[in-house]
Amino acid sequence: MQDLDDLGLLREYAANHSEMAFAELVSRRVGFVHSAALRQVRDPHLAEEITQAVFIILAQKAGRISDKTIMAGWLFRTTRFAALAQMRAAERRHRYEQEAQMQSELQPTAADEFWQLISPLLDEALATLGETDRQAVLLRFFENKSLAEVGSHLGTAEDTARKRVARALEKLHRYFSKRGISSTTAIIAGAISANSVQVAPGALAKSVTIVAAAKGAAAGGSTLTLIKGALKIMAWTKAKTAVVASACVLLAAGTTTITIYNAGKPMRNIQSEWSAISGNDGQWSWSGGKIEAHTIDGDSIFASSKRYGDVTFSAEASTSNGEASLALRMQDGNNGYLAVFAPSGTVPNRDGFVRLVKRVSGNEEIRLATYQGKRLPVPGKPFKIQVVAKGSLIEVFLNGANILRARDTTFTNGFIGFRVYGWGDYPCDSTFSSVSFY
Repeated sequence: MQDLDDLGLLREYAANHSEMAFAELVSRRVGFVHSAALRQVRDPHLAEEITQAVFIILAQKAGRISDKTIMAGWLFRTTRFAALAQMRAAERRHRYEQEAQMQSELQPTAADEFWQLISPLLDEALATLGETDRQAVLLRFFENKSLAEVGSHLGTAEDTARKRVARALEKLHRYFSKRGISSTTAIIAGAISANSVQVAPGALAKSVTIVAAAKGAAAGGSTLTLIKGALKIMAWTKAKTAVVASACVLLAAGTTTITIYNAGKPMRNIQSEWSAISGNDGQWSWSGGKIEAHTIDGDSIFASSKRYGDVTFSAEASTSNGEASLALRMQDGNNGYLAVFAPSGTVPNRDGFVRLVKRVSGNEEIRLATYQGKRLPVPGKPFKIQVVAKGSLIEVFLNGANILRARDTTFTNGFIGFRVYGWGDYPCDSTFSSVSFY
């Protein structure tokens, strides 16, 4: 059994009900899951219950897990869901109060002190990363894989894996900095590598194997309740993701009023099949045919659920500060084309511009065309921005004038949407209305 990798063991269990294979898998991964649970709930008993629930879910889903699954990522997400199901109402508020108190205390001066500061926040910080960035961090620092191995698992070159890990660490650094924890990306990497996976209690692997291999038949009532809660969150998350792949409706319905919660948090009562697909800081509201957006730090994209190839996409837009964009042929929040507009004065110490960029893995430095001229709008004043994509040709119009043109074939179809970007002391507030696309 030791010759099989994690998915091989899972397949052996699913096909032949091999408790020996499942026991080997649990033995390998129980420390990973228990450590993640303990970081989040800060209670050894609850952490053991979460660990048991995660492996029961793994056993129940064993036959349906894809061969392309990275086990560390699956276990991280499921542990996260189970922990969220465990922490509700007063318990969660109490934990946040403890974190706030902790953040107000002295800054870290030693590795152990630093780990004590970031440990309660680490899983929440990881959850804010994009899926591939999070996979890269888990493989690199939780499993101590080389960059070449990280790249192999993610299907990229070693150099690409190195850049992805560095970018993910920078995002974690910003997350902790916003919460008053000073550090560097090197300190964060070292702390995670040294402390993230610790030895689980000696008897836990055996007890988990017995209960989980039977798919929870002998689990206690509280564990079964926990499993139901975790599965509910998993199902909701899957349904939310599916929205971005289903048919698009109601964008042009001028009388529709829709409340959209912060990106990255549960969005209820949404009557449209558009949704935020990038960033955790964006706030979007849609009422009376007008879409208003706000972000403080980072970017947020509000996208259609339908993919378009050739498309004409336009809106009356205004931004009083920061950058706003029309997005097209987006594969996800990090890949696609953006028509970025920034009137003079909205970005400190920079002239205004309209720019057509290609975004690849979150990098916007691939500038296909840039316009700086007399037609640029003034801050806060509405103007018409239109993007037309036909085959390889992409054109941008400002108040009816063709100002940008470029050819590119990297992305041939994808989602359309709106994007706002702000940072630090310079948030972004933008409005979009009279939206049309065909």
